[in-house]
Amino acid sequence: MSALKAGDDFPEGVSFTYVPYNPEQGAVTACGMPVKYDASKEFKEKKAVLVAVPGAFTPTCQNTHVQGYIEKLPQLKAAGVDQVIFIAFNDAWVMSAWGKANGIKDEIIFASDDGTPFSSSLGWTLGARTARYAMLIDHGKVVYAEKEPAKDVGVSGVDAVLAKL
Repeated sequence: MSALKAGDDFPEGVSFTYVPYNPEQGAVTACGMPVKYDASKEFKEKKAVLVAVPGAFTPTCQNTHVQGYIEKLPQLKAAGVDQVIFIAFNDAWVMSAWGKANGIKDEIIFASDDGTPFSSSLGWTLGARTARYAMLIDHGKVVYAEKEPAKDVGVSGVDAVLAKL
């Protein structure tokens, strides 16, 4: 597979792992059990925003990227987005802790592209890490897919995605 672009079907066989929010394990240090998120199946049934970042808790990812999506989640929902998913090369437990550290329960899924199979299939990696990119998928069709050309959030930030809704 190569990079996805607007008009493409979202590919079959894409899954991530995540730890579903559970109030009994709401503390950042609490560990739940990771489960599979079948992105191919889920994206056929909803409008989703998939955002990839190089790593949880890293400066740009934490201070700029994820904060924009958290702050403008109501605008995304008002524009018809059913689900926002953040992925990184980090494992599902680190991604879960990152969501909890940002006060997120289940409003956004923080999942792992563990080993970067999906990002690698697109050619969108930074060495061993996921690259910084965003996709808008509407019932299985890619509406928007852009990888950042530099250390910025110009094409993968929430404002770029909102402009495509």
